[in-house]
Amino acid sequence: MEYLLDTNILLTYSRNNAVSKAIEEQYQLFRGTHRLVISIVTLGELDALTKNFNLGAKRQVLIEGLLGSVAVAGIEYDEVIAAYGDIDAYSQGKLPNPGPFTARNMGKNDIWIAATAHVYELTLLTADQDFAHLADTYIDLQQVNLSSL
Repeated sequence: MEYLLDTNILLTYSRNNAVSKAIEEQYQLFRGTHRLVISIVTLGELDALTKNFNLGAKRQVLIEGLLGSVAVAGIEYDEVIAAYGDIDAYSQGKLPNPGPFTARNMGKNDIWIAATAHVYELTLLTADQDFAHLADTYIDLQQVNLSSL
């Protein structure tokens, strides 16, 4: 499987707790059998979260180790930029044939992550509901239910 990992998946893994172990047991992400990618936006989010929440040295080392196992996809390409605009307009209900949902604001970083998954044709693995309205229209989505682990 080829996954684009949302930032929250890496943060969960960095806790190195029962939940991260359950995710690894279920998805076997870091056993070398999957192609793992993150958006360059995730690097910025991780850097900001590390600074804003003063993540400890141990978690920072775990994050660095995880980053060594993933490829980083850029967003500077025309296709990703166009997908960003499409996904934002779709989410706001501004495109013809809007989806069967109420218009919603998405975080700008989440739009970049969704556009990356769309263009690179990667399954987005996330632990939140922010992308649910894009499933099967723009992205292949797998949601991890952290509360059930």
